[in-house]
Parts: sequence; C-alpha cells; structure tokens
Amino acid sequence: MMRVHVEGIGLLGPGLAGWAAARSILTGDSAYVAMATMLSASPLLPPAERRRSVPTVKLAMAVGAEAMEQAGRDPATIATVFASSSGDPDTLHQILETLATEERDISPTRFHNSVHNAPAGYWSIATRSREPSTSLSAHDESFQAGLLEAAAEVVADGWTVGLIAYDLPYPEPLNKARPIAGSFGTALVLTPAPTARCLAWLDIELTRGDEPVTRMADLGLEALRTGNPAARALPLLSALARVCADGGTETVVLDLPPGGRLVIRVAAPC
Repeated sequence: MMRVHVEGIGLLGPGLAGWAAARSILTGDSAYVAMATMLSASPLLPPAERRRSVPTVKLAMAVGAEAMEQAGRDPATIATVFASSSGDPDTLHQILETLATEERDISPTRFHNSVHNAPAGYWSIATRSREPSTSLSAHDESFQAGLLEAAAEVVADGWTVGLIAYDLPYPEPLNKARPIAGSFGTALVLTPAPTARCLAWLDIELTRGDEPVTRMADLGLEALRTGNPAARALPLLSALARVCADGGTETVVLDLPPGGRLVIRVAAPC
C-alpha cells in the first residue's frame, strides 16, 4: 500500500476544457458533450521551442502547467513522470511517410520530436527544471504504470512528483492499426505528506484480485475511457471531483493486465 497526497490536477480532453470546467461533468452534475480538444503552444516555452512544439508537447505542457498552478508549486522544483502509450502520432506518421519516398530525408526537428521523452525535454526547457524525470510507455496501461511509478517515487524517495499522462490519435492509415479516441491529457501533483493545499489523499494498492474495473456512468465518457489510454484516468478523476466537492471516501479499480488491478482509495480532506 502506498499513500500519496494530491495537491494539483490538470485535465484537457474532448469536452473537458480544464479541471475547473470539467469537475461538474465528472461528478455528473453537468451533461458531457464531446467536442474537439483545443491545443495551443505553451507560453512558458521560448519562441523557438514554441514554434517547434508538436501536439503531444502542447497537450502535456497544458495539463502539467494547470496542475502545478493549482498546487502553487514552482515546476522547476518538481520531479516528473511522463506517461504516454504512443508518443507523438503526427510526427511518427510524417517520418514513416518520408521514409516511403525516394529521398527519405528526415528533418532534424521531426526526428527530435519523435523520441518518447520529447515532452519531458520541452518541459525542462520551459520550467528550467533539473529535477529527475521519467518517460514511460506501457501500451493501454500507460497511465496506470505512470501512477505506480510516480507513487513509488513519492513514497520511496520522499519527492513531490508531477505525473503527466497524454495520448493523441494517429492519422490514417496508422489509425486503422492503432485507433485512439481524441486527444486527452491529465496531470497530478503528488506529495509524500499533506499540506495546506492538499485536495485528497490516495491509498494505492497493486493486487492480483478479480475486483471489477471501475467504469464511467456516462456513455460518452466511458467511450473516451476505453478509447484513449490516458483516459483510463477518468474514474480516478471523477472520484477526486466528487470527494473534493462532498468529502467522504471512494474506491476506484483500474485494470493492469495481465491479471492485475490498481485499487485506489480516494479520501478527503487530508
């Protein structure tokens, strides 16, 4: 069992335009209406990096910055875990498209943006952070793996950690082989001890049980949860929204194949 405390939350996805705007949707008090995720280059980046930033970087920067601002934390002082199943799909598509031509000349910028830790690099440039950073991928369970990694760093090392998870759809024809629904990102600032800014605490347990996986009551949000790996976070975000609003405790179960589960008890206040 690992206990961590949540200080900040970031969220951006189809019909979910930031944590503050999405909270009533996640609690079921407002209707969910899916619409395109709007991405823009982060003002934290210098002009040159802003021009080169790709959708994955824009999404990761947006949710990470929102979570840090809510937590009142200087991002330069926070360790990070970046989790994504696929990296930047547009860049990978462009590279493969170029390799299919006779010239096969790949631009250095495209190659630079194709590496899985590109968002972490842009983040360190924007925030001037020299803190430890991990970038990982675990297919459809990338958010769950990222949460485990971040929680382990919080508990074992005593760090405050920013977990930033994100996934975007591929262009065709790659979309046929690896369909991802919409552009979705979320971020959590996790601390080892409660503070005045604490929103909730999480008890995280890795089990080999057969607990039923928590699903979303709204059909549109459930389709997003199953269609985008980063959106596997939605049941946890919904529990956080309800606990932050009404107090009490909730239990969330996330799938972690083969045969595993993440059982998360969410409670507030700290």
